Amino acid sequence: MKANLQNDLLLRAARCEDVERAPVWFMRQAGRYLPEYRAIRSQHDFLTMVRTPKLAAEVTIQPVDLVGVDAAIIFSDILVIPEAMGMHLVMEEGKGGPRFPNPIRLYTDIKALKEIQAEKSLSYVMDAISLTVEKLNGRVPLIGFSGAPWTLFCYMVEGAGSKDFKHAKEMLFTRREDAHTLLGKIRDAVSDYLVAQITAGVDVIQIFDTWAGVLTPEDFREFSLDYIGEIVRDVKQKTNSRVPVIVFCKGANHSISEIAATGCDVVGLDWTIDIAEAKALLGDQVAVQGNLDPSILYGPEHVIEARVRDIAERMGSPRGHIFNLGHGVSPDMDPDRLRAFVRAAKEAYTVPAQ
Repeated sequence: MKANLQNDLLLRAARCEDVERAPVWFMRQAGRYLPEYRAIRSQHDFLTMVRTPKLAAEVTIQPVDLVGVDAAIIFSDILVIPEAMGMHLVMEEGKGGPRFPNPIRLYTDIKALKEIQAEKSLSYVMDAISLTVEKLNGRVPLIGFSGAPWTLFCYMVEGAGSKDFKHAKEMLFTRREDAHTLLGKIRDAVSDYLVAQITAGVDVIQIFDTWAGVLTPEDFREFSLDYIGEIVRDVKQKTNSRVPVIVFCKGANHSISEIAATGCDVVGLDWTIDIAEAKALLGDQVAVQGNLDPSILYGPEHVIEARVRDIAERMGSPRGHIFNLGHGVSPDMDPDRLRAFVRAAKEAYTVPAQ
């Protein structure tokens, strides 16, 4: 039986309900910047940690204990979906991150991809969620997540990260039907995966579209946003729950009204837009998340505190605001700088006593 949440600020903020203060958490908050994470990581390779529920739960909870964030996000990787669909995923130390040695280039490659049943194909993620929920014992909410179809498409077609995404874009513009076939398969997998995470016990889900900004606004809507919208609607219909959905499309500030129109509860913002401008566009029905430049955390604490206060002043009220970075935590970040951000975020808004 799931414990009642002692700290439900994230859920209330996501639903634009009254809050005493804005909650704060970080993308990539469970990771290499923490010495305690590195101690565990020194004994296990990354994929072993992802696939071992006990280890995944332990590093998921570390930032709650060590940094003071208002939510945990399950330790995993967006590329577990393509792996479950039959692609061979390789993580080689010191060689530029994850890669797929046999990327998707032909229609036969697309056709060969498996339809996943996430509860079985990715059962280790669901087990990690269940164990984390048990260990958190209601202290803070647990966030589940997935990469968006376009971002997963990029990795699957390129085989790795890229500066120009030549192969991915080439498929969009020379084999549009194949591109949509692949995006449709990924959409179905992501939807199934998120529904399974909610069933396993997460309180919030976030959809990451890391590579949204490499598309033109028109192409973003066709090849990314339409699929995200279908996922949001499908997940909400299938779960019939009040689990809030956050959509974060890095570099897509040109379309934040359209992102909100997907039916998501929260729009994540990168650091290249004024948060007050975004809030004015979105109104009071959708919450906003963000949007401190992660690099500011390299600065002294007084600079971090001033920037956090500035975000709060531009928002004007904690209602409908979730403090976060405009992207993920850098691996070489000093944990004390993150603690300074958390302290400043918790003090940023002054709400009169009721």
